[in-house]
Amino acid sequence: MKPIITLTTDWNKHDFYAGAFKGRILQAHEEARIIDITHQIKPLNIPEAAFILRNSYPHFPRGTLHILSVKSVPEKEQHHILVVKDGHYFLGTDNGVFGLMFPDEPEKIIRLQVPNALPTFPTLGVFTEVIKKLMDGVTPDELGNEQSSYYKRIPLRPTIDESVIIGRVVYIDSFHNAITNISRDLFQRVANQRKYQIFVQSNSNKINRISKTYQDTQEGELLALFNSLDLLEIAMNGGNATQILSLDTDSTVRIRFY
Repeated sequence: MKPIITLTTDWNKHDFYAGAFKGRILQAHEEARIIDITHQIKPLNIPEAAFILRNSYPHFPRGTLHILSVKSVPEKEQHHILVVKDGHYFLGTDNGVFGLMFPDEPEKIIRLQVPNALPTFPTLGVFTEVIKKLMDGVTPDELGNEQSSYYKRIPLRPTIDESVIIGRVVYIDSFHNAITNISRDLFQRVANQRKYQIFVQSNSNKINRISKTYQDTQEGELLALFNSLDLLEIAMNGGNATQILSLDTDSTVRIRFY
């Protein structure tokens, strides 16, 4: 097995961790293709890691091996696992991240056989050995014992009634746009062709329509649109919406229908 290997971590670009990990893999297989998804996850931020990888992995070829190293040192009752889902392989820690990534059960979950004394850098000390075995043709079933489920965190979902959707900001991108957990499908079902107003944080930040592009308003004007993930996004044409409105993950976005 010689897959593409992706890396999603909270290591920060200035640390040696990514270089050490890549070097260890290339020592064993010089032809390995290692792709950085990101090393800029906020430290130990499992929901952010799940959001990034969930929306990245479907664009890779089947057979890709995705390494997820965020809060990778297991706590009590946690283990390192290999997850097989949609023809992809995911190597990480059973800390709730996979439950946030996948709404339905994967094809297979393998609890990895690892040393009793875990290293402080398990991605280098444990994951690289697993990767080398997979690339040498060892099957997932030979790496440990299959288990039926993994630890599940409850994802943050919008609350709804007949006339209101209350959602939350779940991610802020590099352009300082605030991505919410309100999907286009949910919006359309509740709206049922009614008029609406979108309130961001407070009643004073009001949006009266859904834009199609970021330039669909006057410069400096607040806007809302459905992005490439079909999630409602709050932005500002030519401005920094999150800074001006003091938005962060978990900030409230409310839609009222009339």
